[in-house]
Amino acid sequence: MITPKNVVDLFTELVRIDSESKNERAIADRLKKKLKNLGLEVREDNAGNKVESDTGNIIAKLEGTSSDLPTLLLSAHMDTVKPGQGIEPTIKEDIIYSQGETILGADDKAGITTILTVLENLIESEREYGDIEVVFTICEEAGLLGAKYLDIELLKADFGIIYDAGGEIGTVVTEAPAQDKIHVVIKGKSAHAGIEPDKGVNAIKVASIALSNMDLGRIDEETTANIGVIKGGKATNIVPDRVELEGEARSRDEAKLDAQTKHMVEILKKSAKQFNAEVEVETERLFAAFKLDENLPILKSAIKAAERIGVEPNLIATGGGSDANILNGKGIPTINLGIGMTDVHTTDEHIKIADLMKSIDYTLAIIKSLG
Repeated sequence: MITPKNVVDLFTELVRIDSESKNERAIADRLKKKLKNLGLEVREDNAGNKVESDTGNIIAKLEGTSSDLPTLLLSAHMDTVKPGQGIEPTIKEDIIYSQGETILGADDKAGITTILTVLENLIESEREYGDIEVVFTICEEAGLLGAKYLDIELLKADFGIIYDAGGEIGTVVTEAPAQDKIHVVIKGKSAHAGIEPDKGVNAIKVASIALSNMDLGRIDEETTANIGVIKGGKATNIVPDRVELEGEARSRDEAKLDAQTKHMVEILKKSAKQFNAEVEVETERLFAAFKLDENLPILKSAIKAAERIGVEPNLIATGGGSDANILNGKGIPTINLGIGMTDVHTTDEHIKIADLMKSIDYTLAIIKSLG
C-alpha cells in the first residue's frame, strides 16, 4: 500500500546511503537486494570497469501481465554530486531537506523512490501492464557515463521514462541539446617579466584576446557556449608559457552546435597565430540532441495521465543533458519527467512529500494510459 510514511521512509533510507559519482557500490547493492525481494530478474553490467566506478549499472525486469502492451523502461541514476557524504534528511512543514552541510540527493533518489514504489504497487495490483524494464545508472553526474556504456541490446523497451528534471509534476522534457566538450592548451614562451618580457609569448594574453573575440553565453534560443575553467601561470615575474582552457557548447540544433564549436576553435587558432603561440584544441561530442515527436504514444500517454491526476501537462525544451539524451540516441524514445526536486546540486536542495507522492501517481497513470 502506498502511504506517505512508506514513501518518505524509503526516500530517507536511500539518501542516507553515500553514492557520489564513481562510488555507488553501497546504493547499488541495496537496490539489487530490494529488486530481488520484489521478485525481479536483476543483473549488473560492466560499465563500472569502463568509467572507473566501483559498480556497474543495475538492470532488472518485471514480467508484465499482458504481452499485448508495450515494454516500458523506468530509469534513474544512482550517483549524486558532492557534497554527498553523510546526508541526514530532515522534514520541515512537509518538505524534506538535508541538515545543511550536504546536498539532499533527491537528484536522483526521488526518481529511484518513484520507481521502486511503482514496481511494488504493480506487483500487488490486479492491473494490466506490459513488461517493465528498470535501469539504475552510474556516473550520470560525471557526464552520463553509465548510460553511455549501457549495453542497449540487453533491453527490449519500446519507450522509456527517466526521472531527472526539475519543475512540478506534469513537466515533461521533450527536447534537449547536444553538447560538445572543448579542451584547449595554449603554448607560449616563458621569459623574465621584469628584465626581458619582450622575449616571451604570454599564453594568458593569447587566451584573453581569444575570449574577448569569442561569442559566448546565450547565442540564440537553442544555443549556448561557455569557457568555464582557465589554468595558467606560475609566478608574477614569469611570462606564462602555458594556459589550459575548458569549455563547452550546446544546442538543440546540431548544425548550430557544429558552427558554434567551429567558431570557438577558429578564434583560438587566430589568436595563437597573431602572437606566434601554439594552440591545441580537442573537441568531443558528449551526447546528441533529441526532439520527441508529439505523436509518440509515450508522450500522448504522459499528457493524458497528467490530466487524469489533475495536474497541468507542461512540455518543455531544456538546456541540460540527461540520460534521456543517451537513451533516445540509442533508439529508445524516452521522456524526462519533472519530479519536484528544487535547488539541486546545492545544500538548499529539497523536495515536497506531496511531490514524491504525485510522481508515483503520475507514473502509474502513464502506465495505465499506455494500455
